[in-house]
Amino acid sequence: MTEILHFAGFISGVKYRACLTAKLEKVDLERFDVNRSSVYGILQADNAEIAYSKWVSPKRTRSYPFARMYNTYNASKIPTIIPVIKDEGKDGDLDKLQYSTISWMNLLNISIFLGYYEDAERSQKRRTLYNSEI
Repeated sequence: MTEILHFAGFISGVKYRACLTAKLEKVDLERFDVNRSSVYGILQADNAEIAYSKWVSPKRTRSYPFARMYNTYNASKIPTIIPVIKDEGKDGDLDKLQYSTISWMNLLNISIFLGYYEDAERSQKRRTLYNSEI
């Protein structure tokens, strides 16, 4: 008969160190515009700096946001900006922020800033010229 071993415990003090990260561009906080800024970088205020990343969609699999967050992971404060909902119109997708995404960010010790799209324009991509995707 096979003996079954059961292990129980708690792991604490786990520290991560990201390797092979991209160089982060510094942006002055007063001139920061989330719509025109890079997808990741460093926000610089008077005597403080925080690394940031932003998502273009609340969906985790469509735009690879974890690669952007990975580049900021060595900073002491790591906020990410995530749109709550992204509606691409009649012929597009409707993406919504899921609870599992919020939970995952919490486990990674990443702060979330919720954002929203205020307006939109019709897509000019070749594959969307003849439909109503925005």
